[in-house]
Amino acid sequence: MQLQQRINAFVGLGRFLKAFSSEEIQKPDIPFIDEYFEGMILQLEMAKSHNRWFTDDNLRFALQSWAEGLSEENLKEWTSKYSFNEINEKTVAIIMAGNIPLVGFHDFLSVLITGNKVLVKLSSNDNKLLPYLAKYLIALQPEFENRISFTEEKLIGFDAVIATGSNNTARYFEYYFGKYPHVIRKNRNSIAVLSGNETPEQLKGLTDDIFRYFGLGCRNVSKIFVPENYDFKAFFKAVFTWKEIIHNNKYINNYDYNKAVYLLDGEKMLDNEFLLLKKDTGFSSPIAVVFYERYKNFQEIENLILNNEEKIQAIVSEIGIKNEIPFGSSQKPKLWDYADGVDTLAFLLKIA
Repeated sequence: MQLQQRINAFVGLGRFLKAFSSEEIQKPDIPFIDEYFEGMILQLEMAKSHNRWFTDDNLRFALQSWAEGLSEENLKEWTSKYSFNEINEKTVAIIMAGNIPLVGFHDFLSVLITGNKVLVKLSSNDNKLLPYLAKYLIALQPEFENRISFTEEKLIGFDAVIATGSNNTARYFEYYFGKYPHVIRKNRNSIAVLSGNETPEQLKGLTDDIFRYFGLGCRNVSKIFVPENYDFKAFFKAVFTWKEIIHNNKYINNYDYNKAVYLLDGEKMLDNEFLLLKKDTGFSSPIAVVFYERYKNFQEIENLILNNEEKIQAIVSEIGIKNEIPFGSSQKPKLWDYADGVDTLAFLLKIA
């Protein structure tokens, strides 16, 4: 199977995903839609009932993001940077996280687009959608059938590993898979750096970076840095656009719990009744909490980021910081925006 054939299949998958990415689902005129339309609706309902963090809104957002990402233009731009000569295909095991819908899809895509075989071990929190999407992908390109496997058992018969987990599980991954070519991802969080001159539109974008997926993703902003004299009034005004989040029981239970803990501990915080802002030097804040620190100057922030690179996934800012991304874009990465800064395609092409 040639690279263009693989690209064509994923473009077709993107069109399939687009059909389910809006509130009013309509059956499009695309291949195999009659066979897979009702089944996809069922899988979305199952994903939502199985994991209460997977709301309709967040599922649609994930599908829309991937529908846009899997355009022929994006796939060609992404792959054009690499040499796809004939390779000796390998089997790559992927151990996926389950914190947000289809969080491991980029690894799945990367293995297959490079011409390798994929062996997937799904998280129990997100095990409904990807197997069904794989079936549709195989319908589009039958040669994928012997290149895609899922397992709930112990991983065997693989040549390389991509594993995502916590800092604790990463130690186990290193122990069990260290002898294989591997990419092992640990905890990371995203940050925002404000100047105090942000527009209402930029602050609205920042709140999307904070609240999308309830803050469960590594690309969600969990900490903000503000100037010493920063007034949070404009920030909280922007936050109010997410007020409907209080209707999610899991989210508001976390808010109530964290607020109670902080009050019992005598911690100071800023509170708008559904988000807590707490001054803290940490990077990983609990659900419904965002940490903040004040800074004196630009150089101080640059040094802090440099000294904590291994903890940071994305930097949301528009003040000229190296590798910054615009407000509102943290959950819309490009295909070439690699997790932890590790070039997955280069890794996969090298092992083959």
